[in-house]
Amino acid sequence: MNIKNIKSEFPIFKQKINGKPLVYLDSANSSQKPKTVINRISNFYETEFSNVGRSVHSLAVKATNRFEDTRDKVKIYLNAKYREEIIFTKSATESINLVASSFGEKFINKGDEILTTELEHHSNYIPWYFIAKKKGAVVKFAPVNEKGEVEIDEIKKLITNKTKIIAITHISNVTGTIMPIKKIIDLAKEKKIPVLIDGTQGAPHLKLDMQNLDCDFYAISCHKMYGPNGLGILYAKKKWLDELPPYQGGGGMISEVLKDNVTFASSPTKFEAGTMQTAEVVGFSEAINFIENLGIKNIINHENEILEYGIEKLKKNNSVNIIGDPKERGSVMCFTIKGIHPHDIATILDEDGVAIRAGHHCCQILHDKMGIPATARASIGVYNSKEDIDILCNAINNCKKVFNI
Repeated sequence: MNIKNIKSEFPIFKQKINGKPLVYLDSANSSQKPKTVINRISNFYETEFSNVGRSVHSLAVKATNRFEDTRDKVKIYLNAKYREEIIFTKSATESINLVASSFGEKFINKGDEILTTELEHHSNYIPWYFIAKKKGAVVKFAPVNEKGEVEIDEIKKLITNKTKIIAITHISNVTGTIMPIKKIIDLAKEKKIPVLIDGTQGAPHLKLDMQNLDCDFYAISCHKMYGPNGLGILYAKKKWLDELPPYQGGGGMISEVLKDNVTFASSPTKFEAGTMQTAEVVGFSEAINFIENLGIKNIINHENEILEYGIEKLKKNNSVNIIGDPKERGSVMCFTIKGIHPHDIATILDEDGVAIRAGHHCCQILHDKMGIPATARASIGVYNSKEDIDILCNAINNCKKVFNI
């Protein structure tokens, strides 16, 4: 496959929006799906569907094998040490809730501290807020500087002997800041503090190597990686999974159930209660194939080229204020236009077939810090081109005309 012609692999781009070709700049929200992923899910339902890990008939065995084959593929893709370190969840949000609940119940007590940052998506704050309220713990926030970065020295200052876990994003979904994750993890190791990474924006746009990164937990959102909705992944070091209690109870996650005692299965089964989203897991295997066939380095280079072009073009428009100026930025461009509410920007851009997101992007703490209620966000995927950026900029100018700016 060639990235320059990659749009043809995505059926959604065959349609027009308001009579205009679709320019999709909302991949940080959710990516579009290549036809190979769509076809794989359809084929699974048509020819291979069954519940996994229950029955022994031919369809059930085949479905279970397909499901576990994907676990092996994810293990290789992430360079995890053990296949048992790959847990399937319904979302990255559930992955983080799993850790906050299971780890928090066992290891967080009154007066303990959870360290996070002002950059975080609500999904990497609210679960910790819940456990902090329940246990009488404290959530501490490393501050964001004027460039939209969190400096490692600010994290270092906040670490105490009460710090029980550090939970941080890999790439901000507002400023695009790529966090110095490895340095933070190395710092945490010195203090024997586990680290959870919210990788919802990191996984689609960076090369991941869990053994090199050496974090304890890494949460992934599959629908942002050209895969299906309703599926997340939690990478967790085996030592934690062996020690942590289950997050949910139900069918499949047990070893033995008696009236007066229950024993649980080993990982990963212990953390995969109930009927799993088999078709989505099988479909995600094809999403990994799609990424690997293109090559993650090629994807990174392509997206960086489009990002640099987009930042340069937006900076030339005097009415546009780009949010954040980090040294290392992922594929996100948040901006405001003086005198126009971001929701109005998004609505008018849609008339030109340009899809962006407007709002606080589930980052109210960060927006409050910046003193703005909302921003408009254009985010880049593998299918975007410089022509898409040109159309975006023309649509912004049309928007300014509507508001006489």
